[in-house]
Amino acid sequence: MKIAGLRTRVLIVAALLAVAFGGLTARLAHLQIVRHSELTALAARQYSRTVVLPSQRGPIVDRHGAALATSGPADSLFAQPRSLGDPVRVAARLAPILETPEAELHAALVSGRPFVWLRRRMPPAVAAQIRALREPGLDLVPEPMRLYPNRELAAHVVGFVGVDGGLEGVERAWDRDLAGAPGKAITGRDALGRGIESTRTLKPPVPGQGVMLTLDTNIQYIAEREIDAAYRRTGAKAAMAVVMEPRTGDVLAVAIRPTFNPNAFVDPRMREHWRNRAVTDPFEPGSTFKVIMAAAALEEGVVTPASRIYGENGAITIAKTTIHDWKKYGWLTFTEVLQNSSNVGSIKVGLALGAERYYRYMTGFGFGALTGVRLSGESRGTLRDPSRWSALSLPTMSIGQEVSVTALQMVTAFSAIANGGTLMRPRLVNATFDADGRELRRFDPVTVRQVVSKETTQALMRILVRTVHEGTGRHAVIPGYDVGGKTGTAQKLDPNTKRYSRAPGVLSFVGIAPADAPRFVMFVMLDEPKNEKWGSEAAAPIFAAIGRDVLRYLDVPPRDATAVHLDATTPGTPGSTAAPIRLVATAVNEPPDGIARMPDVTGKTKRQVLALLAPLRIDVDMAGRGVVVDQEPAPGSPVDFGTRVRLTLDSPTVLTAAVPKQPTSAAPRTVVKPTALGESHRVPSAGFAGAIESSGEAAERDAGPRSVGRGRSEAPVGAKPPSEAPEPPSEIDDAGR
Repeated sequence: MKIAGLRTRVLIVAALLAVAFGGLTARLAHLQIVRHSELTALAARQYSRTVVLPSQRGPIVDRHGAALATSGPADSLFAQPRSLGDPVRVAARLAPILETPEAELHAALVSGRPFVWLRRRMPPAVAAQIRALREPGLDLVPEPMRLYPNRELAAHVVGFVGVDGGLEGVERAWDRDLAGAPGKAITGRDALGRGIESTRTLKPPVPGQGVMLTLDTNIQYIAEREIDAAYRRTGAKAAMAVVMEPRTGDVLAVAIRPTFNPNAFVDPRMREHWRNRAVTDPFEPGSTFKVIMAAAALEEGVVTPASRIYGENGAITIAKTTIHDWKKYGWLTFTEVLQNSSNVGSIKVGLALGAERYYRYMTGFGFGALTGVRLSGESRGTLRDPSRWSALSLPTMSIGQEVSVTALQMVTAFSAIANGGTLMRPRLVNATFDADGRELRRFDPVTVRQVVSKETTQALMRILVRTVHEGTGRHAVIPGYDVGGKTGTAQKLDPNTKRYSRAPGVLSFVGIAPADAPRFVMFVMLDEPKNEKWGSEAAAPIFAAIGRDVLRYLDVPPRDATAVHLDATTPGTPGSTAAPIRLVATAVNEPPDGIARMPDVTGKTKRQVLALLAPLRIDVDMAGRGVVVDQEPAPGSPVDFGTRVRLTLDSPTVLTAAVPKQPTSAAPRTVVKPTALGESHRVPSAGFAGAIESSGEAAERDAGPRSVGRGRSEAPVGAKPPSEAPEPPSEIDDAGR
């Protein structure tokens, strides 16, 4: 019996052990087979974590390679609240280092979230103090910090970046190119959740592309210096200057006040300063818009510079509204109408031009449409279809009211006048490049259309020169240079009375220099200055101050300059010590044999010759006046530093065009463009086409020398004067054009 009982107990124990072993085996099978994937992932999360490797954001540089935006190393701090020891103690230790209230940090640490950012992109000194704490649950991850070495310089164009990418300016518009692609890595952690030096890269980050702008930091600095001084002196609501190269449409400078420091953009008080007013804020241009009306009237043959217009002694009534001149005028030539900025004379010419034709030229110059500069928030301005015009619309649009424009639209339209009537698309980005400086994409100048003929722009340019040197633009004179331009004083609508206020509104000036061979067009504007009343007194002097230094920087010699030694070295960039970036692709455009050769300068003016020869750094002797008729050495001859060139000039038999003649064929050509770095960039330039015309006008254009759309008006410009008028009326004279 005892043996049988023992055997029973043994069997029971064995059965229990078998059941226990079977259960254990089943549990192990469940954990290792059924839940294998789940538990493996859980272990991986406990002892390692996936880290996003941020890409290096590409730099933004000016046209000479000077840095406007770069990226430097920084660390970002995050916490894993579940792995923290004592949140109260951790918050107390972090508060003085991060300069953040302890209560705010404690709230983040006990939020219950598995991951929380505490501070993004900290300076290296702060990151070092965090590492010294060695707190479980706190960790640092490297993130590039965006730096703007020139602070406020060109801030509205460059913009800035936030945590998730570009927020304003070029940083936002070109964010996809600049940002690159992030990578991915796995890093290990110890039992306390602290990171250890064990990282495996799964996907390397792809650095962003660099963006080369058309801005010139030297010209930008000059413009901002003068705009800032005027902004402070006049107490204006805003001030700006936009500088453009008319031949290519390159934007050389955009200076705006008030401004901000993109390194500290988070200041909420600066939010209103972020806006790029040159493209976002439309305004009524006032008298500067009379130049657009003048270009259309000259092109259509409505007037000639010598046409006589009666000024009605300073007042004209249309649709029960009386519009006054700033001064009483009698008989004026059309040149004098612009020169003295006569409202009455401009209205009469606008009425003779007609609504449909005027509207066609306004849209032809780009008003009422986006410029294509690719900046966020750009405004089209306001330009209504003629079917929606009132009886007063055409007269008021002739003097720059009832139409709104942006500063970029204005400088682009005037650049077309300086460019022989050819409208160019504004260009802000020159090229993109990789981390090694290799050019990836180049954005060549784009011709939009031929708005008016070259003959019209030459006649208009002579009027604008007289406007500056003898008319309302006297304060824009730059000694030694011929300057063309137009002043503007625009009133603003009073929101209470719904009428134009007599308080100072938009005071502006648009100028072209030098007038015979334009190197830049500049728009200057003051918005509601407190102690200025006229654009001629407020904006024109700013143009002169900026233009004088820009011409000196561009090495444009004054008229009747003597022989000079030309040095093409580039002045240092203000506010930046970083070495300029030079695109690798530019080297392929240099002479293949490395030898500079003398170009053919026959037929060119003195100023054009000096600008063309500047990159060669040679000495030039000139004899005579006019255009070059003989040169030594001959075209194609090798020249070196210090080579002496002798040129003979003589008076031309025909008027020299202010802009080099463009090819009549639509086939593209190649223009070699010298840069301030002594390099040569080949810029494709399409033949200028797309002139504005209506049906039936092409045959008229082909039959004679007139430009497209020009016709003869049979009606007089001025209404017949009263009997006591000093001189008899005169009809439009189309001769002498």
